[in-house]
Amino acid sequence: MKSYFLGILFLLFFSYPLIAQEKSKLPFSIHGSIQSDILFPQEDATIGAKDYDEFALTNTYVDLNLLSTYVDAGTRFEFLKYPLPGFESDFAGWGLPYFYATGKYKKARLTVGDFYDQFGSGLIFRTYEDRSLGIDNSLRGARLVLEPYKGVQFKALAGQQRRYWDHNPGCVWGSDLELNLDQWIKKLEESHTYLMLGGSFVSKHEPDETITTSATERLNLPEDVGAFDVRARLQKGDYTFLAEYAGKVNDPSKDNNYIYKNGSALLLSGSYAKSGLGVLLQAKRSDNMSFRSKRSGMLNSSFINRLPAFTTQQTYALAALYPYATQPDGEWAFQGTFSYNFKRKTALGGKYGTTVKLNASHIRNIDKKYVIDDYDPMDLYAVSALKGTEGYTSSFFSMGKDMYYQDINLSIDKKLTKDFKLNLMYMNQQIDLGVVKNERNIGVVKSNIFIAEGKYQLNKKMTLRSELQYLNTRQDEGDWLYGLIEVSLLPSFMFTVSDMYNVGETDIHYYKALVSYTYQAHFIQLGYGRTRAGRDCSGGVCRDVPASRGVTLSYNYNF
Repeated sequence: MKSYFLGILFLLFFSYPLIAQEKSKLPFSIHGSIQSDILFPQEDATIGAKDYDEFALTNTYVDLNLLSTYVDAGTRFEFLKYPLPGFESDFAGWGLPYFYATGKYKKARLTVGDFYDQFGSGLIFRTYEDRSLGIDNSLRGARLVLEPYKGVQFKALAGQQRRYWDHNPGCVWGSDLELNLDQWIKKLEESHTYLMLGGSFVSKHEPDETITTSATERLNLPEDVGAFDVRARLQKGDYTFLAEYAGKVNDPSKDNNYIYKNGSALLLSGSYAKSGLGVLLQAKRSDNMSFRSKRSGMLNSSFINRLPAFTTQQTYALAALYPYATQPDGEWAFQGTFSYNFKRKTALGGKYGTTVKLNASHIRNIDKKYVIDDYDPMDLYAVSALKGTEGYTSSFFSMGKDMYYQDINLSIDKKLTKDFKLNLMYMNQQIDLGVVKNERNIGVVKSNIFIAEGKYQLNKKMTLRSELQYLNTRQDEGDWLYGLIEVSLLPSFMFTVSDMYNVGETDIHYYKALVSYTYQAHFIQLGYGRTRAGRDCSGGVCRDVPASRGVTLSYNYNF
């Protein structure tokens, strides 16, 4: 292990001067990045942090891209032989899992190798990388992008999808067309009206496998599953509207207990923004829209699509303590955001102005009528009997009785003096952990969260920032307190100490101390502390994070 680790350190800290010295001599430009997160773990029975045989765990990535007039090429080196906690099992390994070459000529681009892309909002196709969640569902194959006429873009692609260090045996292929009519119709352009129409089709081919319903019967699984998407976006002045609908043919999988039911998703969004006022309203209905290139896939692997979550991405520690994960088997989701900036020297704006933001999210199940009378998802016999059937029917506009998630949060951002800025936030949240995390013994957690953040500019080079947070609940582990103090010294240093303390049940402190240093394109951070077992979420996609304690070292460099 030590030889691997020393090799990584050599790569991180000594390779970039060679790159910087030679890149100016080449007929193409070199761009890339180095990212390494290292944990020197320590056992901690109090929080359940396990003991590791390795003295250091690391997730390290090195990206290299060569760009020229007609050809771009790149690759990525990944070292996860001894991965960070929560990335064990399938994540462990190292090598060059990602490489590509793109030829460019006029209005055409052809990529061979590995690539990421998205059709529309991603309801039927989105490949992307999120290292914090352990997601990389890139395709290895070919992609053609054409812009034959003004306002027209066409994509066609095909490939095998990455699954950890391998690729699924089947194939994913699809095409997408977007038409920007305002570039064709002069009256639209003159009135500053922008109209886009789009359509997509995606299909997966997956070899048959044996899934039984009894000792003598097996399912006749479809080897080809197709999905389509149609959408329209209209922007007129300060208003923007989006409507998108997706459908998928029957796709029996582990996610839906191998039922033969078509899937669908509808997304509606409208926004208004002008003179400090912003309004956003969104609604989504999804039904049986899990779409993987491997039907028996679990957790975050092999997803072809992504269903956006209509919840605010929280950055405060206690506001993010109970995050929501999108339920692909079906949900109704609503979100509304209102923000207003009260101008300076007004009654509510004061001397420096005031920004108020109100956000609300509400997500519940769709109404389902199962083909089995008195169906009980906790009854293993009934669950097994559902295999191979249509599963259920659902009226489109009928909502279920179960609420999955709801939050209402209000924040006020106010500059009180020339040097001091205050942000206050209140959040009321309800989340059904029995559904989101399958923690039936907990059920619905109701909480009230209070947050105060202050930032004080001591002088031109020093800034002091602090946070005080309190979460009140009678469920799960009860109340939490969180405090943070951060000192920034321009242009390079930052010192942070924080503590998240459970005062409701465990009386455990999750303390952290961090020192950060920035120099040009380099960033290095050294820290020590505890991490609570929980979930890391982004955009409705979550990863379980185990408890850990130890010294952390992070390094990032972009060139």
